[in-house]
Amino acid sequence: MAIGSKRLVVGARYGLKDWVAQRITAIILAVYTLILVAGLLIAPSPMQYTDWARLFTFTVWEFPLGKLLAALAMLSLCYHAWIGVRDIWMDYIKPTAVRLTLQVLTILWLLASAVYGLQILWRV
Repeated sequence: MAIGSKRLVVGARYGLKDWVAQRITAIILAVYTLILVAGLLIAPSPMQYTDWARLFTFTVWEFPLGKLLAALAMLSLCYHAWIGVRDIWMDYIKPTAVRLTLQVLTILWLLASAVYGLQILWRV
C-alpha cells in the first residue's frame, strides 16, 4: 500500500551547502564594498590613475593585500552569480538539453570573466 505520492525533486538541488555558499559570498562582497568605499572616502578628491590603482594594489608588510582582496571579491562574485543563475535555469528551463546548454554557456562566460578580471588585476 503506497501512502502519499511519489515526488520528483528537481530544481536547485534544495541544498543547504549552496544556500550557505551564497550567503558567504554575499558577505565577502559586502565587506569588500565597504573597504572600497572607505578607500574612496580617504582618497584625494581629483583622483588620478595612480590613486585608482592604489585602491586595488595596496600592500601590507610587502604582502599584496589589495590584489588578494580584489581577487577574492571577483571570484566570490562569479561563484555567487553561478549559484543564482544555475538555480534560475534549473527552476524555469524544463527541457534538459536547453537547460544544460545554458548552464555550460553560463560556466564558460563566468570562467572567462574571472580569468579576464584576474588578468587585468594582476597586470596593474
